[in-house]
Amino acid sequence: MQSIMRVLRYLKYFPGQIALNGLFNLLHVLFNLGSYVLIVPFVELMFGIGDVPEMEPTLSFDQEHVVGWGLWHLYHYKDAMGIWWCLMVLSGGYLACSLLSNLFRFLASVAMVRVNNGVVERLRNDVYHKITILPVSYFGSKRRGDIISRMSNDLFDISWCIENLQSILKDPIHIIVFTFILVFVSWKMFLLFLVVLPLGVWMISRVGKVLKRRSQRGQNELGRVMTILEESLASLRAIKSFGREERLAERFRRTNAAYAKTMVKVTRSRELSAPLSEVLGTLALDLILLIGGWQVIDGSIQPSIFIFFVIIFARIIPPFNSLIKAYNVTVKANASAARFLEILDADELILEKPGAPMLQGFYDKIEFRDVSFGYQNQNKSGGRGAEIVPVLSHVDLTIPKGSTVAIVGPSGAGKTTLVDLLPRFYDVTEGMITIDGRPIADLNINSLRAQFGLVSQNCILFNDTVANNIAFGVEDYKMGDIRAAARAAHAEEFIDAMPEGFNTTIGDRGMNLSGGQRQRLSIARALFRNTPILILDEATSALDSEAERAVQQALDELMKGRTSIVIAHRLSTIRDADLIVVLDKGHIVQMGTHDSLVCQEGMYKKLVDMQSFTK
Repeated sequence: MQSIMRVLRYLKYFPGQIALNGLFNLLHVLFNLGSYVLIVPFVELMFGIGDVPEMEPTLSFDQEHVVGWGLWHLYHYKDAMGIWWCLMVLSGGYLACSLLSNLFRFLASVAMVRVNNGVVERLRNDVYHKITILPVSYFGSKRRGDIISRMSNDLFDISWCIENLQSILKDPIHIIVFTFILVFVSWKMFLLFLVVLPLGVWMISRVGKVLKRRSQRGQNELGRVMTILEESLASLRAIKSFGREERLAERFRRTNAAYAKTMVKVTRSRELSAPLSEVLGTLALDLILLIGGWQVIDGSIQPSIFIFFVIIFARIIPPFNSLIKAYNVTVKANASAARFLEILDADELILEKPGAPMLQGFYDKIEFRDVSFGYQNQNKSGGRGAEIVPVLSHVDLTIPKGSTVAIVGPSGAGKTTLVDLLPRFYDVTEGMITIDGRPIADLNINSLRAQFGLVSQNCILFNDTVANNIAFGVEDYKMGDIRAAARAAHAEEFIDAMPEGFNTTIGDRGMNLSGGQRQRLSIARALFRNTPILILDEATSALDSEAERAVQQALDELMKGRTSIVIAHRLSTIRDADLIVVLDKGHIVQMGTHDSLVCQEGMYKKLVDMQSFTK
C-alpha cells in the first residue's frame, strides 16, 4: 500500500475539511445510535416485558444499573403522562435523531468533495508539470497512449479511492462506537462475533492480494488499448491509404478483449468480499440468536435489551462491508497509484544548478568542445540500464554569431541530436558546449532556451487560433506584431482568406491547413519570438516544389541577421551557407563551404551526386 499512502499525503493540504468530516461523521454515528437506543423504550411501552425496579436505582457505569435506571424513569413518565404521550415523545425523538444523523452524513460528504477534487487537481497538475520538464529521451521509450491512460484512468481509480475515504473515516467510528455498546450490553455475546472475525480477515486478505495483482495487469492492458487508439488517431491517413483498417481493428479488438477479460476477473474479486463478510456476519448473528435467546429464557438478560443487542449487531455488519469494499477500492487504486507515481518519480536528468545565472543574450560564438553523447539503454522493465548507445563522438565545432551553419549527412548520423544538445533537450555525455565562453550546463535553462527559435519538419501547432499559435508562449501581445510576423513569413495572405482571419481555429495539430501553410505559421512564430539563434530542422523536406519556394522565401526573411543552424536533406537549400558540417556515424568527417567540399572526394560530394546537384 506504499504507493497509495504516498498519494494520500496530499491530504495534508486540506486539514480543515478533513477535521470537519471527522466531526460530522462522529455526530452522524452518535445520532444514528440514538435512534436505535430509542427502540428499547418503544418495546417496553408496547409489551411491558422488563423487570421494573421498585425504587429509582443509582445511575452508574454498569449495564444492569443503566437498564434499571432507564426502565424506572420510563414507567414513571408513563404513569405521570400516559402511554400515548410517551409514545409521541419517543416518536419525536426518533425522528429528530434520524434527521440529525442524515444531516451530518450529508455535511460530512460535502466536506470530502473539496478534498477529493482538490487532491486529484494537485496530482494532475504535478504530473503534467513533470511531463513538461522531463527530458525528451524519457518519452522515446514510453507509449503516449499509456501516459494518457495514467493521466485519466489511473487517476480516476485514485479519485475513487479518495471518494471512498469517506467510508474509511466514517466506518471505523461507526464500528468502534457500536462495538463499545455491544460490549457494554453483553460482552459474553460479543465474544461470539470474535470467534468468526479471524476467519473473515484471512479470507478477505487473500481476496485483496488477488485483486491487487489483477488490477495492475488490467491497468497495463488499458494502457496498451489507449496506445493503439492514440496511434490510430494520429495515423488515420496512413491507415486508410494502406488499407489497414480491418487489420488494426482486429488488433484493437484482441487488446480490448484481453483488457475486458482481466477486468471481469478484477470485478469478480472485488465483489466477492462483500458476500463473504455478509455470510460470516450472518453466522455470528445466528450464534448470538441461539445463545442470547437461551439467556432471555433463563432470565439472565432483559428481552428488550436482547432485541437492542441484535439490532445493534445487525447494524454493525454494513459498516464492515463498506469498509471491506473501501479496502478493495484502495487495493485497486494502489496499483494505479504505482503506475501514476512512476512519472512523478522519473529522473529529470536535465537539471539546473542552484542559483544558475541568466543568459542575457548571445554576442560572440557557440562552441562544441570535444562533445560526445550517447543514449542510456532501456532494460526490459523500463528502467535505465548501464549500457550507453553512442550517437556523437568527439565533436569540435565553432559557430560564430551571425553565421549560417548547415549540418548534413545520412540518416542516423546524429544531425538532430547535435542541435538538440544546444537548448539542453539532452545533456552531453562528455565534453562541453559553451555560449560566449560560458558552459550551457551552468546557465538558467529557461534563459538559455529563450535564445533559440525552432522550425522543424514536423510543425508543432496547437488546436487554437492562428494568432495564439504565432504568439505561443507570450500572454500579452499586440495584433500588429502578430500580423507583421505573418507578413514576413509570407502567411498573411492565406490567413486573411480564412473565415475568421487570425482568430480562426486551425484544428488538432493544424490539420485544417496544408503542409506549406503549417510550416509558414511555424516560421511566423519564430519571427515573432525574434530569437538571436535559429534552428531549422528539415524545414522544407516534406513540401512540394511550390510550397517549398514560398517557405524558403519566408526562411530567407527569418534568417536575416540571425545565427542559423540548418539541418537539410535537400542540399540545394544550403548552398550559400557559411559553413557546411558533414556528419557520419556521430563523427564530423568534413567541414567547409559548398564550393570547397564539392571539389573534394568525400561524403558531401557523394550526397551532391546522388541528388544530381548542379552549380
